[in-house]
Amino acid sequence: MKILVTGAKGFVGKNLVAQLKNLNQHEVYEYDINTSKDLLEQYCENAEFVFHLAGVNRPKDETEFMTGNFGFSSELLSILKEKNNNCPVVLSSSTQAELDNPYGKSKKAGEDLFRNYSKETSTDVYIYRFANLYGKWSRPNYNTVVATFCYKIARDEEVTVNDPNVIIDFCYIDDVVSELLRCLVGNPTTIDGFCVVPEIDSISIGRLKDLIISFKESRKTLSLPELNQRFEKNLYSTYLSFLPEDQFSYPLKMNIDNRGSFTEFLRTPDRGQVSINISKPGITKGNHWHHTKNEKFLVVSGTGVIRFRKIDTDEIIEYFVSGEKLEVVDIPVGYTHNIENLGDNDMVTVMWVNEVFDPKNPDTYYVEV
Repeated sequence: MKILVTGAKGFVGKNLVAQLKNLNQHEVYEYDINTSKDLLEQYCENAEFVFHLAGVNRPKDETEFMTGNFGFSSELLSILKEKNNNCPVVLSSSTQAELDNPYGKSKKAGEDLFRNYSKETSTDVYIYRFANLYGKWSRPNYNTVVATFCYKIARDEEVTVNDPNVIIDFCYIDDVVSELLRCLVGNPTTIDGFCVVPEIDSISIGRLKDLIISFKESRKTLSLPELNQRFEKNLYSTYLSFLPEDQFSYPLKMNIDNRGSFTEFLRTPDRGQVSINISKPGITKGNHWHHTKNEKFLVVSGTGVIRFRKIDTDEIIEYFVSGEKLEVVDIPVGYTHNIENLGDNDMVTVMWVNEVFDPKNPDTYYVEV
């Protein structure tokens, strides 16, 4: 299908175009503010579906709302009529179309324009009233408060919140694109005559700020967000897209001694923590057991042996491990255990434990294997 996307370099347009290209099923016509009028006319003549996503969010002058959100819409529909092209058209509107402000009025005017166009030409028109959108490729101080907060907090800039209790409805860009693709095949989600994205999350502006700050601090705390929570998961992905390009990496605290090193990598509120253990040749670590704490060891480099002994028996069980054959070894409770480097080089082991270390209740008891 030949698909025209206006505002193709904008927030929604860029994400939609990228996914349309991923599908590799369509010919995509990308229109943006710098596209020539001649090319727009060619696109309007050949298009089989139109996503009209171009618009103005934060102009220098409020009169630009009507020019950008209504004026160009009128021009686009005029060209489609001139070319006798009655292909389906999607209009990107906003929940603010119900509000009495310059932006809302411009959006409402665009909606009315498209409804009249549908009646006049018998064209299928889909009007989407989007909530506050967020996600990668949005612009700080323009598209959404999420983009502004992510950008500033990632750069240690001050973020001001007038009323932290204000609740805002948010919609993630991937959900928007998925919905637009459903509309493309004639299966939009509709409520009261408007098309909508059904996945909406409501959150206070204060909570939003706190979450993004916690993402920044996670490099020090090593804590991951609660990824089973949809909004938190999507917000964290959005935050990472705003990291300064010279700050993608961050150091970890390595606990180093003559035996090697032990470095914590990640910790979670309910899924334990992950660490990296490096053992020098001939070194044995461990010789302890746990009541409830359990672990998984994965040697990714080097060769060694993991030994077990149930604390009330004399039998020693050995598992030989190597980075040449990745194999996870479970460390059951009630067994004292150790790990010895049998090779000539450092042995690297990824270690997972089911709970974050609590110095007040370590659940670790020294007993030689």
